[in-house]
Amino acid sequence: MCLPRIIAHVERRVRISSGTPWEAWAGYSRAVRFGDHVWVAGTTASDGEGRLQGGDDAYAQTRFILDKIASALNEAGSSLEEVVRTRVFVARLEDWREVARAHGEVFGSIRPANTLVQVAGLVEGRLVEIEADAVIGSSAAS
Repeated sequence: MCLPRIIAHVERRVRISSGTPWEAWAGYSRAVRFGDHVWVAGTTASDGEGRLQGGDDAYAQTRFILDKIASALNEAGSSLEEVVRTRVFVARLEDWREVARAHGEVFGSIRPANTLVQVAGLVEGRLVEIEADAVIGSSAAS
């Protein structure tokens, strides 16, 4: 009797870091890739040393965040074009238009599913935090 041959495919979790001091301290990755999925953690306008970028300007913070997300996705082997879901958290609801404008400039033709909500507050002057999920091979251009 011939038994079927079973081939096990083992996926590897890949962790991406942006170098902010909180990643190691709090025990999280900027992004995690597993198979063809990439999850980008809540991302704020903090540079590699943890300094706030964009000041009190929600639009500037959002653009910085989206660039930081793009870098994490690229390091994971993905891109903004493969983002299928974003979650946007704002500290001040009155900033939603500027945040949405920046989001639209980046994702206007990609059009991932999106949620924008106001939260009670974010860390030390951060006005915006964004999460993103991507599926490799799902590019809007595909």
